[in-house]
Amino acid sequence: MVHFFGVGKRPLVADRRERRPKRRRWLKGAILVPSFLKWFGNGLLFLLAAALPVVCTPTVAAQSPAAAPVQGPDLAGIAHAAIRVGDLDKSRDFYGKLGFEEAFAMSRDGKTTQSFVKVNDLQFIELYPQGRPTDTPGFMHVCFESSGIEAINQTYAARGLAPIPVRKAAAGNLLFTMAGPEKQNIEYTQYMPGSKHTNDKGLHLGAKRISEQIVAMGIEMQNPEAARQYYVEKLGFAPAAALEPGGIWLALPGPSGQRIEFIQHKPDSAFVFYFGVPDLHRAAEQLKALHIAVERHWSTLSIHDPDGNRIVFVKVKAG
Repeated sequence: MVHFFGVGKRPLVADRRERRPKRRRWLKGAILVPSFLKWFGNGLLFLLAAALPVVCTPTVAAQSPAAAPVQGPDLAGIAHAAIRVGDLDKSRDFYGKLGFEEAFAMSRDGKTTQSFVKVNDLQFIELYPQGRPTDTPGFMHVCFESSGIEAINQTYAARGLAPIPVRKAAAGNLLFTMAGPEKQNIEYTQYMPGSKHTNDKGLHLGAKRISEQIVAMGIEMQNPEAARQYYVEKLGFAPAAALEPGGIWLALPGPSGQRIEFIQHKPDSAFVFYFGVPDLHRAAEQLKALHIAVERHWSTLSIHDPDGNRIVFVKVKAG
């Protein structure tokens, strides 16, 4: 009987007589090889074995390291996001219900071409009416604020980007734009004395604003990873903690603490405004009183504007 001692061990033979007879060293009819030839053959095999790794090891092509993130230049924060709307009056009424008042508007030939809805003295929502039926409502561009716009323009140009020269915009501020990933327009502004924005300081700050600051925005992209790479390696943005799961989050360069999110474009995706509130429960009660349907996701509140853009409220420290 064969006994096993542990899994995977060889069986012990119960009787030596059961062992197989020892095989002869040389089989009948085998050719005897002189010892010096065997020594020569063994040496040759040793040399071949030693050389084999050198012969068989494939050559590994040198890989260039990934481009390192660049530093800055710092941005003061998000100045505005521009969205095209299907019905300007309906959109103004909706954002007005949230306590955001129109600071001023631009017009041409008696028709409004832009409405500047105020969140605080430095942040706005720009509403553009749908000029043609083929114009799709939704996100148009993001604008970042800086106190040194000329220096930023020169820095970007030195990095091989193609910003247009700084100019004075119709509202009276300095402005430049450049094409970003997927040809999305990126805008930069510097608020100037005497501009419409500066002259409205302290005004049109609705007492019933549900929020007093834009803390982030989510932008749809066909290739979010390529957008992340561009913003990190070209513009100096840095990885940031997510306010909601699912997207790629980056922090603006500088101390603002504001962020952008890149969202994978899908049939049911949308542009996102992220507003900070000190008390989510109070914000939910305000929205309920306004008869606005609220969805709860993770630790956020979410609603939709008339064109399907998402508005998400996240908790921030008061003040």
